[in-house]
Amino acid sequence: QVQLVESGGGSVQVGGSMRLSCEASGSIFGWTMGWYRQAPGEQRELVASIDTRGSARYSDAVKGRFAISRDNREGTGSLQMNSLRAEDTALYYCYLDWRGAEKYWGQGTQVTVSS
Repeated sequence: QVQLVESGGGSVQVGGSMRLSCEASGSIFGWTMGWYRQAPGEQRELVASIDTRGSARYSDAVKGRFAISRDNREGTGSLQMNSLRAEDTALYYCYLDWRGAEKYWGQGTQVTVSS
């Protein structure tokens, strides 16, 4: 089973920036990589995704503020978060998806945006 480990979470003030990282145990070539988040009392939300060629998609809530990237040779991905808002506070999960048929998840990393 593929293992994913997230890092980079923590506390930051409103308007600040934070960078999350995701490391896979094996090759990620051919897999879509992305990030979900879940705030207390809310449903899981897809934040961003990126395919092997680097084509990225973002939710309306983070468009223009977040940037997703990946390094296929290193087997890593990242989520750069800028102009953070209180509503960005959530548990963030990295995932790998193979053609919608197979998916692996990290354990999650907490992001807290405070005033």
